[in-house]
Amino acid sequence: MSNAADTAVLDERRAHVGPAGIEIAYQRLGDPAAPPVLLIMGLGAQLIHWPDPFCHALVKRDLQVIRFDNRDAGHSARMAGAPPPNLPAALSGDLSSASYTLSDMAADAVGLLDALDIAAAHVVGASMGGAIAQTAAIEHPGRLRSVTSIMSTTGAASVGQPSPDVLRELFSGPAPTTRDEFVERMCASARLIGSPGYPGDEAEISARAARVYERGYDSVGLARQAVATVASGDRTGRLRQLEIPALVIHGLADRMCDASGGRAVAQAIPGAELVLIEGMGHDLPPGLRAPLATRIADFIWNAERR
Repeated sequence: MSNAADTAVLDERRAHVGPAGIEIAYQRLGDPAAPPVLLIMGLGAQLIHWPDPFCHALVKRDLQVIRFDNRDAGHSARMAGAPPPNLPAALSGDLSSASYTLSDMAADAVGLLDALDIAAAHVVGASMGGAIAQTAAIEHPGRLRSVTSIMSTTGAASVGQPSPDVLRELFSGPAPTTRDEFVERMCASARLIGSPGYPGDEAEISARAARVYERGYDSVGLARQAVATVASGDRTGRLRQLEIPALVIHGLADRMCDASGGRAVAQAIPGAELVLIEGMGHDLPPGLRAPLATRIADFIWNAERR
């Protein structure tokens, strides 16, 4: 995914989105009359973390794609007036620094559908975005035609946990303060949690990291999202009540969110399809983009026919 391809589609923005009335930055690809697919990214990630080739592969399957920046990321609104996030306290059970939860982020996503006059969409989420997609399915069932959860978990503490060494490497030391430091950190992170069976493109990762920094890297916003994830708790019981086509995809080499998380999501949602991929880690590497897009598009069109 080159810089030129990345910048071919410019961001659009909608103000007063959802109950929070915030500004959301998004991109819309494909025929607006085609079945809509709303893509939700993960912790601290931006809409450009959905690779262009993956998005274009969905469009080529006669789907329209909407990808957007979550609150506290990229070009979307910052919750600047919120209390300082305290992730260690949240992990110890003190949730007083949570300024919002995944329910609020799910309401943002549904609010974007409202702003675009979309009655219901197929929702695809990755990592924290998968948790947001699950929450949207639980709390706004009439707005989802299907849900796809990628490299995510139920929120239960017993599943989907990261490897201890990954936590140490990713979250130790000071946050990067310059563009070069940020790019170096992102490249190191990609090597740590990427897919051993599907090598990443170092030049692409570096270029995307530079764009993320320029679009608005915010370490405090990332921490607010992390606290929101912890504060949202375990969705297992509520997932069992879903009546919606569901696809769960997880890599067996995922060191950021153990595959037990994906298995638990699929086990909780009645009738969910589970796809486990050897050699896939916690990313969307070049070698998996076309196969994943094909699998998701097939699932979505099956859901459309239902």
